[in-house]
Amino acid sequence: MTASILYEGHLRCTCTHLQSGSIIETDAPTDNKGKGERFSPTDMLCVSLATCIITTMGIKAETMNIDLSGTKVDVTKHMISDPRRIGKIEIALHIPNRGLGEKEKNLMELVGASCPVKKSLHPDMDISIIYNWI
Repeated sequence: MTASILYEGHLRCTCTHLQSGSIIETDAPTDNKGKGERFSPTDMLCVSLATCIITTMGIKAETMNIDLSGTKVDVTKHMISDPRRIGKIEIALHIPNRGLGEKEKNLMELVGASCPVKKSLHPDMDISIIYNWI
């Protein structure tokens, strides 16, 4: 088992990662009867995608002695209705360049765009990934 989730009531869950004991709480968003005091489940999906992209890039970067520390990732979720779901996820990575050539940048972008979470999402989901090498 990976995690244990306890529904606390009032549209809030406490999720415990069993290996580490790390805890994440979720809350329904304000536009769907929640308080919006924590990440919503759909927020978590978008954050999972963004962290998977940079983590997968980081794994490859370590094998190439490339330092991606200090990378900032912005995530924007767009909900649609009928049925209510995530219609679009926009991700912008702001990556310190540190003198990388085009070949290394292109490889990092290819690795990021093929992360496991992205491959697990429905192909009809609109996903925009922008890599800003700063």
